[in-house]
Amino acid sequence: MSEKRMPTIDQMLCFAVYSAGHAFTRFYKPRLDALDLTYPQYLAFLVLWEKDDITVKALGERLFLDSGTITPLIKRLEARGLVGRHRDEEDERQVRIRLTAEGRALKDKALSIPLAVIDGVGQSFETTEAMRRELVALRERLDKAAG
Repeated sequence: MSEKRMPTIDQMLCFAVYSAGHAFTRFYKPRLDALDLTYPQYLAFLVLWEKDDITVKALGERLFLDSGTITPLIKRLEARGLVGRHRDEEDERQVRIRLTAEGRALKDKALSIPLAVIDGVGQSFETTEAMRRELVALRERLDKAAG
């Protein structure tokens, strides 16, 4: 009968994903420092550049962040004049986020970042895209398994 062994940390998929996430953060840091953005703030901008004037709830859901995390992030961006918050005209309970002119202008400064990632990964766009699809599928399977 074979003895069951605990896999080492380096054999764990979760650690490979976790440590890759940290490597991404280190890779992004100097590029985002030039824009005076944190990684979560950059992700929020990616969503807002794609679709402006969305609810705080929608932004949090898109980024997998709860309201306790997303609200301070938005407040910091608002204090810098990059976004504005306003009540939804149809549902006063909902707060919407809208880019300011300064927030929209930041997009031009950030355009080189996705290309730098492709270069940094050192693989073709097609290979990188296939990896991204696999990670999305993994996340979806884990979400389903978690209930």
